[in-house]
Amino acid sequence: MPHTLASLVNHTALKLTVLAGGERLEVPVRWAHASELIDPVPYMEGGELLLITALKLDAEDAEATRRYVRRVAEAGVVGLGFAVGVNYEGVPQALVDAAREQGLPLLGVPRRTPFIAISKAVSAAVAADQYRAVTAGFEAQRELTRAALSAEGPAELLARLAAHLDGWAALYDASGAVVAAAPDWAARRAARLSDDVGRLRERPAPASSVVSDTDGDDRVELQSLGTGRRARGVLAVGTGAPLGTAERYAVHSAVALLTLTTERSRALQDAEQRLGAAVLKMLLAGEPDHARAVAGRLYGGLLDAPFRVVVAEPVAGEEPSSGVAAGAGAVGVLDGLADAMDSAAARTGEAVLAVPDGGRLIVLVADGGAAADACAAYAAEAEARAGARARGRAGRAAAAHGEGVAVGLSAPTGPIAAANAYRQAEQALSVARRRGRALVEHEDVAAGSVLPLLADDAVRAFADGLLRALREHDATGRGDLVASLRAWLARHGQWDAAAADLGVHRHTLRYRMRRVEEILGRSLDDADVRMELWLALKATSAPQGE
Repeated sequence: MPHTLASLVNHTALKLTVLAGGERLEVPVRWAHASELIDPVPYMEGGELLLITALKLDAEDAEATRRYVRRVAEAGVVGLGFAVGVNYEGVPQALVDAAREQGLPLLGVPRRTPFIAISKAVSAAVAADQYRAVTAGFEAQRELTRAALSAEGPAELLARLAAHLDGWAALYDASGAVVAAAPDWAARRAARLSDDVGRLRERPAPASSVVSDTDGDDRVELQSLGTGRRARGVLAVGTGAPLGTAERYAVHSAVALLTLTTERSRALQDAEQRLGAAVLKMLLAGEPDHARAVAGRLYGGLLDAPFRVVVAEPVAGEEPSSGVAAGAGAVGVLDGLADAMDSAAARTGEAVLAVPDGGRLIVLVADGGAAADACAAYAAEAEARAGARARGRAGRAAAAHGEGVAVGLSAPTGPIAAANAYRQAEQALSVARRRGRALVEHEDVAAGSVLPLLADDAVRAFADGLLRALREHDATGRGDLVASLRAWLARHGQWDAAAADLGVHRHTLRYRMRRVEEILGRSLDDADVRMELWLALKATSAPQGE
C-alpha cells in the first residue's frame, strides 16, 4: 500500500499533530521535501509533503499566506508540515485558516522532530512499497511462467494475469481475431476493440496504446507481441484504474512470455512452410504418392479430401502511402490473407498448406472449409474497401487495383490433378486482374463468356491492327467493308440473309467480301481467318470496362 499522511501522523516517533485538513489524510505521499522559497512550485512534481519553517514567508500576513497555500495546493502538494517553535513559537492562525480554505492538510512538526526524520520515514515507506511491488511482480512472473508451460498454455496465462490485475485479459492472433480471453465474458468486450487492435498491428512491434471502452468503465492497454516487423499478436488488459508497479511487472512478464510463444510458433511455422513447399513441388510435378509420403500427418488429411488451389498476387496501387515503400504494402496484403486463412483454419483444426512463391502466395485449402471461406471473406472486404476509396474516381479497375490484391481459386480437386488445378487458379487469377476483381473462381471463368477476355490491351491492339486497313478504306467513303464483314460473319456466310440485314443486293455483298480479301491479303474460306476477324470485331466493339 502507498504511504499516506495518516501513516505519518500515526508514526509514534514523529509526534506530528493535525492542524487542518484532517479529512484528507489518506492521500498518498510520494516524497517529503523541505523548502523555504517563497515560490517552491517550479521544483515540485506533485504528491509531496512540503516542510517549512516560514523563514521567508510572513505567515501572519493573511493575504500573503493565502496566496502561498493556494499556489502549492494547485501544484499538487498533498500537505504542509510546519516547524513549531523555530521561527514562530506557535502556528500562525493565518496559515491554519489558509490551509482550511484550500482543504490542504497542515501538520504541526514539534521542535524536537527534525525534518530529516520525516524525509527518512517517507523514503523508507516508499522503498518498502517498491520492494513489495517488485516482490509481487517476481511472484507473478513465476506464476505466469508456470501457466505458460502448462497444458492450457496461453489460456491459463491469461486467467492468472486477469486475477493479478483484478480485471480481464484477452489475446488476439496475427489476423486480429480473439483467440483466448479471461474471464470468459471478456471475449465479447475484447471483440469490440478490433479496430484499435488493427491500428496497433499496423505499427512496427513492439508497440502499445491505451484505449477507452465506450460501453464500460475499463481502462484498456494494448501491447503488441513479436520481435519482427509485423506484430504476431496483441495482448489486451482491462482494469478499472491505471496499472500500479506490481501490475505493470505482471503485464510485462505476460508480454515477454507470449512473445516467446509466438516466436516459437513462428519458427515451427517456418519449418512447416518448408515441408509444405516440398509437398507442393511434388504435387505440381505429378508425384502424388511421394507428396503423400512427405506430407505425413501434418498435411495428409488435407490431401485425403477434395481441396482447392489458391494463387494470390499483390496488385500495385496508384501510389504507395506516404513513408511506406511500395513493396511493403504488397507484402502486407499477402501476409494479411495468409493470416486470415491460418487463423480460420486453426479455430476449426483443419490444415492449410501455404507457400510464398516470389511475389505470389500459393495455398492449398480444404474445399468448403473455414480457410476457403476466410479467403473469400478477405477478398470481399478488400474489394469493398477499395470501392469505398475509389468513390469519386473513375473506373472499376482503379478501385480494385488501389486495394492491392487479386486472387484466383481453382475448382475442387485431388492430389492426382493438382497441377491442373494450379493452372485453373492461375487462369482465374489472370481474369481477376483483367476484370479488376479481388477474387475470381475457376467455375466463374468456365461458366462465363470469352468475350470479356477480349478487353485486354494486347488483344485490342491486335484487333485494331488487323482491321485498320478496312477502317481506312471505309473512311474514304468508298464502301462499308467493316459493317459488311460483321453482317456476313454473323450470318455464318449466308449471302442472302447477310445482304438482307445490310439492305443491299447479294452481288454487292459478294463484291465487298472480295475487296476485304484483297485489302487484307487473306482468304475468307479459311476458318481461322474468319475466327480471328470475328474476335477482332468483338474486341474493338467491347466496352473498356468489360
